[in-house]
Amino acid sequence: MKMKLSQFNFKLPEELIALHPSKNRDECRLLVVHRDTGNIEHKIFKDVIDYFNDKDVLVFNNTKVFPARLFGNKEKTGAKIEVFLLRELNKEQLLWDVLVDPARKIRIGNKLYFGPDDELVAEVIDNTTSRGRTLRFLYDGPYDEFKKMVYELGETPLPKFIKREVEPEDTERYQTIYAKCEGAVVAPTAGMHFSRELLKRFEIKGIEFAEVTLHAGLGNFRGVDVEDLTKHKMDSEQIIILDKAVDIINNAKKRKNNICAVGTTVMRTIESSVSTTGFLKPYEGWTNKFIFPPFDFSVANLMITNFHLPYSTLFMMASAFAGYDLLNVIYKTAIKEKYKFGTYGDAMLILPS
Repeated sequence: MKMKLSQFNFKLPEELIALHPSKNRDECRLLVVHRDTGNIEHKIFKDVIDYFNDKDVLVFNNTKVFPARLFGNKEKTGAKIEVFLLRELNKEQLLWDVLVDPARKIRIGNKLYFGPDDELVAEVIDNTTSRGRTLRFLYDGPYDEFKKMVYELGETPLPKFIKREVEPEDTERYQTIYAKCEGAVVAPTAGMHFSRELLKRFEIKGIEFAEVTLHAGLGNFRGVDVEDLTKHKMDSEQIIILDKAVDIINNAKKRKNNICAVGTTVMRTIESSVSTTGFLKPYEGWTNKFIFPPFDFSVANLMITNFHLPYSTLFMMASAFAGYDLLNVIYKTAIKEKYKFGTYGDAMLILPS
């Protein structure tokens, strides 16, 4: 069955796009779907622990989001410019791959000023795409001071579909509690529902944790503009799968324990480095893997994910895992039951078939 972009549209009432996180991390709503029967249960997220047993494995993405959105002014004209820091290209030269808005106003050689006293200055040195640029920050102090300044001046990079101003709570809540490897500009949202208390309960129950890293980029929200999905190219993202995670996951697979991918970024990471026998391999590098139906998953047999927006690659991956027809039923149910969609929305647990 060849899938097309138009098959991933559905009518989502705007009021169902979550603008704020749930009051407590582990108290959002949870829809549980049994792939073998199609049965659906309505729970609270902390109930997720009831579906796991001793020696099952949760796989987390330990990437850490940094305040990637800067607001500045262009030299001479003072025009307001938004700069989105995508990726650090060279630590010594302070080179960054960025998006700028409005892009048409920025040329090579332009200087941009950030901060109330113009304390941070950057120079445009390259035009990489129609919107993308390479910036060199002109800062003479130690690197740690430069990064501190970026954190002070930068803003939490909430997705554009969250139509409100960034608030103080976003600094903490647009981040998982286990985030440690800085590099993402998009949070691995399924993991944001885990509280310290819930993780402790999992630990006491004997569930094992494995950590991988995918530094999620804006490609997660980039629209698909081709009807033939085989022609869509995902943006490359850096991934790290270390030996420790490989051992935990492969041992569980040999034991036939459940392996749960916590989010689409985890699923994309582990499916990017699989042996011919279906086991996970260590890897450090880049992935542009695009998962859409039909797809044979090799490693995880459960997935926790949020409810995603129409036409999104995240929705397509969830559809590949749950099954296209079943996920359409799930989403119709979720909309009827007024589940919240998007980054700060409710969660879904997809159980094995």
